[in-house]
Amino acid sequence: MNKFIASPWMKGLTISILFTLMAGCSADKGSSPGNAPKPAAEKAVTAKLTQGGELTFALASSPDTLDPVASGYAVSHRVLRNIFDSLVFQHEDGTYQPWLATGWTISDDGKSYTFKLRQDVKFHDGTPFNAEAVKANFDHLGETFGLGQARPLLGPLDSVEIVDEFTVRVNLSKKFEPFLSGLSSAFFGISSPKALEEHGEQYGKNPVGTGPFKFVKWAENSEIVLENYPAYNSAPSIAENQGPAYLDKLTFKIVPEEATRIGSVQSGQILAAETIPPQNIAAFKEDASFKIDEAITNGTPFSLYLNTQHEPWNELKARQAIQLTIDPDVIVNTLYLGTYSRAWASLTPGILGYNEALENKIKPDLHKANELLDELGWKKSADGIREKEGKRLTLNYLEASPNREKRKDIAVIVQQQLKELGVEVELNITTDASELLKQRKFDLAGVSQVKADPDLLTNLFRSDRLHSQGGNNYSGLNDPEIDRLLDEGAIESDLQKRKEIYRQIQQYISEQAIGIPLYVFPYTVAQSSSVQGLKFDLLGYPLFYDVNISE
Repeated sequence: MNKFIASPWMKGLTISILFTLMAGCSADKGSSPGNAPKPAAEKAVTAKLTQGGELTFALASSPDTLDPVASGYAVSHRVLRNIFDSLVFQHEDGTYQPWLATGWTISDDGKSYTFKLRQDVKFHDGTPFNAEAVKANFDHLGETFGLGQARPLLGPLDSVEIVDEFTVRVNLSKKFEPFLSGLSSAFFGISSPKALEEHGEQYGKNPVGTGPFKFVKWAENSEIVLENYPAYNSAPSIAENQGPAYLDKLTFKIVPEEATRIGSVQSGQILAAETIPPQNIAAFKEDASFKIDEAITNGTPFSLYLNTQHEPWNELKARQAIQLTIDPDVIVNTLYLGTYSRAWASLTPGILGYNEALENKIKPDLHKANELLDELGWKKSADGIREKEGKRLTLNYLEASPNREKRKDIAVIVQQQLKELGVEVELNITTDASELLKQRKFDLAGVSQVKADPDLLTNLFRSDRLHSQGGNNYSGLNDPEIDRLLDEGAIESDLQKRKEIYRQIQQYISEQAIGIPLYVFPYTVAQSSSVQGLKFDLLGYPLFYDVNISE
C-alpha cells in the first residue's frame, strides 16, 4: 500500500513548533549545548519584535556558487537556504514535513515518489511554481553532475514525470532510504526554470528561488546582498513566522580573517559573525551586549584519511602506526581550548548508527607505532627520519581550507607528532586542491561532511566515489564488502538493521586505520544582543527567516 504524507495546513491544523538549536548530530533528535538560543516566547519578555532593518552577517569564507545543485560548500548552504525553499523539510525529530510539496505518496517498492505541490507560490521573477518547474530542476541537476552535493544526496535518480500541473513523480532505479533527506537540503533548493534558461552557466551568480529573500548582488570576495521577498507565503509549517521575513535586508559579508570578524561584531560594524575562535567565546558570553549561539553540525567529524592507494600506506601496519601516533586530544585541547569535542568514529555522536563502542578504543601509543614501522623495515636514520632501501619515509599532507577551524594549524601539529615517529611530513598548504585530489597526489587529507543521514558514508568510502568521480573517497578505499554494506544501508527500511550496518562500517574504518577522527565541529555565532530569532536546522545551519532586530 502506498504511503501518503499530507500537509498540516491542508488539514487545517495550526502548528507553532519552533526550530531549536541542534546539538548531537542526530537523525532522530538533537539537544542544545552551551549557550543555546532562548525560545521566542522568552525573548519577547526582553525585546520587542521589530519589522524591518538589516542583518549584516560575517561569513568565514566565500561560497563557490549560488546554484544550489552545483555547490558542495557548507558556506554556500548558509546563503542558499534564504533564497530557496525545498520540496520537503526535515524536522528536528528526523521526520519529514511538507514544504513546497503539500504531500506525497511512496510506491510499495520504494522506488517512486509522487509529490502534490503548492498552487499558490511564485518564484522571485514571477514564474509560477509547478510540476514543470520541479522537473526543470531535476533536469538541471543532470546537467551539473559531479559539481556539487545534490547528486549524491539524491541517490539513484532514474526519471521525472509531470503527472499534471501540480503533481510530479520522481522515479528511482532502486530504493534509496535517504531520498527525502536529500530533497530537504538547500543543495536541492528549487530554482526558477526561467532563470536557469536565461542565465545558463552564469546562473550561480544570478540565483532565483521562492525563499524569503531575493538575491540582489554578489560583490566578489566582499559581500552578498539579499532583500526581503514581500510576497513570501511558503514557509514550512513549523516556522514561527508564516508571512514575509521580518528583515528588509540580509547582507553576508565575506571576512576570512578571524580578528576582523570578531572586531567587526564588537565594534558594531557587523551585527553577527560565524565561526568564533575558542579564545573569544568566553569574552562574548561574559558581555551582556553580545551572545553566543552554538550548534553541533550533523554528519561526519573532521577526519584525516590516509591514501590507501599509495605505498606504504597500502599496508595496514603503516596506517596503524600513523593512527597510534596522531593524538587528537592534544590537537583539540591545544587549538580549541575545550570548546570542541574529540571525535572517535566516522559519524558524529547521536546520528543514526553512530558506533559509541569506538569511544576510547584507540589511544596514542608511540612505542607500538615504532614497533610496527620497524617490522615493515623502516629504520631510523641519523637525522631521525626512517628509511628503507635508500628511500626516506615521507608523507604528503594536503590541506586546502582557508585555515577553516584552524585546519592549517592541525597540519603543523600532525607534522610535529609524526616527526617523533620518524615520518617526514611535507605540508602542501594550498587554496585549490581540486586537481591534486583528482590526481590523488597526496598521502593524507582531511574532510568533514554535513548530512542528517548516515548514508553520507557512501560518499566517503564507496569505491566509485573518488574525488575525480564526484565523491570524497580520499582514502581510495576499494573493498567489495564495504560497497555491499553501503548499498544495503541505502535501501534498508528497518531502523535497527540500518543502525547495525553503519556501526559495522565505522568499526571497519577504525580497525583498518583508514580514517583518523579528530573533532566534532560546533558551529558558533557571535551576535549583538539586539539580534533576535536566529535558529538552526537539523544539520546545524543557521536560519534567518525568523530573525528580527530589537529596538
